[in-house]
Amino acid sequence: MLLRALATTGIVATLLTSPAFGVDSLPTPPDRIVIDVATVNGSGCPVGTTAIAVSPDNTAFTVTYSSYLAQVGVGSKPTDFRKNCQLNLRVHVPQGFTYAIASADYRGFAHLEPGATGTQRANYYFQGQAQTTSQNHSFRGPTDDSWQATDTVDVAALVYAPCGEQRNFNINTELRVAAGSSDPTRTTSFMTMDSTDGDINTIYHLAWKHCP
Repeated sequence: MLLRALATTGIVATLLTSPAFGVDSLPTPPDRIVIDVATVNGSGCPVGTTAIAVSPDNTAFTVTYSSYLAQVGVGSKPTDFRKNCQLNLRVHVPQGFTYAIASADYRGFAHLEPGATGTQRANYYFQGQAQTTSQNHSFRGPTDDSWQATDTVDVAALVYAPCGEQRNFNINTELRVAAGSSDPTRTTSFMTMDSTDGDINTIYHLAWKHCP
């Protein structure tokens, strides 16, 4: 069971429903997928601050962060300008199916002073395969608002997990904040992939196909 698998890692999961993104014509397996968290590493996801859940219709899974913040300026340490997280997942799929990541929706909050900038970056790859090219989203101050970014992959370009093999799936994400022309001795700029109640979600939409 998903919850039992996640409980062994000290992570609590809540099942969420999310529609597929641009993959309505592709098949969906009749049984639930199960995701085991092999490892969670990075300054943006300390132990116990990340949760993963699978949607009931098997078209998406959601990652929730509660301690993912990059910042510069007053009150910041020199290393705080960049935070990252690598999720290494064992994805168990129903027999006869394989999957690919069709899109990913990222959400958070940004407070950027005039002249400051922020960047959200991600890449995805299966164990034993080359990393994908990073997809970047840039933000400029002044802003003090929620942000959202979406990575998408054309159906023809989807990279599927090899059929009949168990390959761990890796997700690397990163937040960066730069002071730019703002004054870091008097102001603070930051970006998060979390919130005051720890309920900002990153949703990864799955595309499915039948194995031969």
